[in-house]
Amino acid sequence: MEIPAFTLYVKSGCPWCEEAEDWLDEHGYRYEAVDVNYDRAAFARMRELSGQTKAPTMTAGDELLADFDTGQLEVWLKQHGWFK
Repeated sequence: MEIPAFTLYVKSGCPWCEEAEDWLDEHGYRYEAVDVNYDRAAFARMRELSGQTKAPTMTAGDELLADFDTGQLEVWLKQHGWFK
């Protein structure tokens, strides 16, 4: 299965967001990081998609993982066949 394009909604200064970005980088995933502290439209979009305001939140097409740690991220990627 082809790995989709990911959007990672983050908040500057958020240790879980930094950990998620580091993990994705270490495992060779491509993603677009969007800092919702500085992009209010992106914050509204994240909230609309996930029903909450916590970060990190990641999307891939219609799939969503909200308010996660790297262990949950790995499980989510494996569930969708996207784990490298």
